[in-house]
Amino acid sequence: MRLQNRRAAGRELGLRLAERAAESELAHAVVLALPRGGVPVAAEVARALGAPLDVLVARKIGLPGRPETGIGAIVGDDPPLFDRRALDMVDLSEDRLALDVVRERHELKRREQLYRGGRPMWDVKDRNVIVVDDGLATGVTARAALRHLRSLEPARLILAIPVCAPEAAAGMRAEADDVVCLQQPPDFGAVGFWYDDFEQVTDDEVIEALDEHRATAPET
Repeated sequence: MRLQNRRAAGRELGLRLAERAAESELAHAVVLALPRGGVPVAAEVARALGAPLDVLVARKIGLPGRPETGIGAIVGDDPPLFDRRALDMVDLSEDRLALDVVRERHELKRREQLYRGGRPMWDVKDRNVIVVDDGLATGVTARAALRHLRSLEPARLILAIPVCAPEAAAGMRAEADDVVCLQQPPDFGAVGFWYDDFEQVTDDEVIEALDEHRATAPET
């Protein structure tokens, strides 16, 4: 079943999570989007939960010649996280990706500054944290994000995604306290295949979504 667009997917995901909010396991939650594609989805989730919205900037390190295929990722100042099995399959060493890491680290810092304007990320210690993206393919970016957040000692860490590759979703259960995925098609292929509208999200759209949410949501 295809999704109309990221906003529609976020509304559906928000409804699923709102059912849990009544139970207390999502009380005082913070919603963190993985930009850029995760922001429109997360904005709808945060609206459904009446929760704060922020971004956690993570950058995928792509396979040379196939940058859409993630074989590693970085978050903050953490060391890069690589998919060792994927590296071995293509006979690639981490050293050969050093320049890619430098380039992606530079882009990560640019986006952090642009999206936050110097504001620190929400303090997630002892909070319920919901990490949202628009899809889960290899899972390496989400894994890096979850491990980074785990080190910040949240009370509970939940990964919420509209559509996931089944193998990747299964792997995330070792990283998150819970994984909520609306669809896990066995013939996954690529995230964009499952959306009618999968236009690239721009920096301006990310900033607009964050500003709009801050202007309307309670600071809890």
